[in-house]
Amino acid sequence: FDTSNYKAKLAAEVKQFDPRQYMEKADTLRSDLYAQYALAAATQAVEESGIVGTLPPERLGVSFGAGIGGIQTIEAELEKLREKGPRRVSPLFVPMMIPNMAAGLIAIRFGCEAAAMPAVTACASGSNAIGEALRTIRHGYADAIIAGGAEAAISPSGMAGFINMQALSVSEDPNAASLPFDRRRGGFVIGEGAAALVLEEYEHAKARGAKIYGEVCGYGSTCDAYHMTAPHPEAKGAAKAMSAAMTEAGYSESDCVYINAHGTGTPMNDSTETLAIRTALGTAADQAFVSSTKSMTGHMLGAAGAIEAIACLKALESGILPPTINLKEPDPDCDLNYIPNQAMTAPITLAMSNSLGFGGHNACLAFRKV
Repeated sequence: FDTSNYKAKLAAEVKQFDPRQYMEKADTLRSDLYAQYALAAATQAVEESGIVGTLPPERLGVSFGAGIGGIQTIEAELEKLREKGPRRVSPLFVPMMIPNMAAGLIAIRFGCEAAAMPAVTACASGSNAIGEALRTIRHGYADAIIAGGAEAAISPSGMAGFINMQALSVSEDPNAASLPFDRRRGGFVIGEGAAALVLEEYEHAKARGAKIYGEVCGYGSTCDAYHMTAPHPEAKGAAKAMSAAMTEAGYSESDCVYINAHGTGTPMNDSTETLAIRTALGTAADQAFVSSTKSMTGHMLGAAGAIEAIACLKALESGILPPTINLKEPDPDCDLNYIPNQAMTAPITLAMSNSLGFGGHNACLAFRKV
């Protein structure tokens, strides 16, 4: 869309996406783009996992997050309402725009008859979806769950809303727009897309010879109960979420830790998250490796936690830690090792991913090798 009247010009778009690779043409007309992204990512994960057919349908579930849902459908149908009247609004308007429909469509596609639940906790949605999937399996309600997050909010109203709350970077230089932990940071670059994982009970996965990328070994979820959009200045909730995940993961000071930070590039988030990391890890924070992959992907909102979980698992698998690019001018309030500008190798034993959402939602996932 035309951004000439918008202060922010940059976005991290998904290019050349063809939903017909993953669904029938008729179904593309009955689903919002965010749900199409979700179904595409889920299809890739399910096909690689080989999970379908290995367990009864009632033991396979879905846990999928979206921060907003079908905002592009909302915009299109409201335009019809204004220009042509209420009778021209699609009868599919409501099911296309609600944020639980991604989970529903994935369940329909793969015959998932255990719970198919959404997570709608703003930018923490993807991480909460994975964390709640972990708990569901641990408590015996399912043996496997398709989990992740999706978002497609690069739209006129979505962009306008974020711009007017001064959340987006207004830089027109792609190399100086997404600047997590940099003194020049002024907001995030909005992204879009989806990411999905198949979480499976370990003995079930081992028995069928599944490829195992790692273990989700810890999860913490808290609320600041402080402000609609601002983080708690003492970072109490975020630190508690991290501490809970670390305790569940069996953290010790002998662990070599990588943290995929929420790291949006907004002035308040990055300094507050640094405080949260220091509070949770204590003196060990100085030895931890921290980076924000949002410097490369943009902020995918409800999908962020899911793609960042994958980044953690791949870092554990390969020993290659992703960098925080564009970090040229350090901020004295952000004083950790943020892996500036170039990836590095390290023998990490514990990876964690932070997701901090509007509404004060904090989620932290912890991962280990198997």
